[in-house]
Amino acid sequence: MSWKAEVIADGSGQWCSNALRFATREQAEAYLWDLADRWTAVRGMRATECEDVVTEAEVDHAAE
Repeated sequence: MSWKAEVIADGSGQWCSNALRFATREQAEAYLWDLADRWTAVRGMRATECEDVVTEAEVDHAAE
């Protein structure tokens, strides 16, 4: 079980995602907010639970 980040970034209304899969909803939502800060065309965003394998490890930015 994992979470994927999905966005609507054009006028089609279609939800799109990439291959990144997160262990928690919070991680996927943090990724979405970071993405929305960089993309100007984001019209909608959501974190969706899926059956895929987790591909993204949590990074502790405070330790950097």
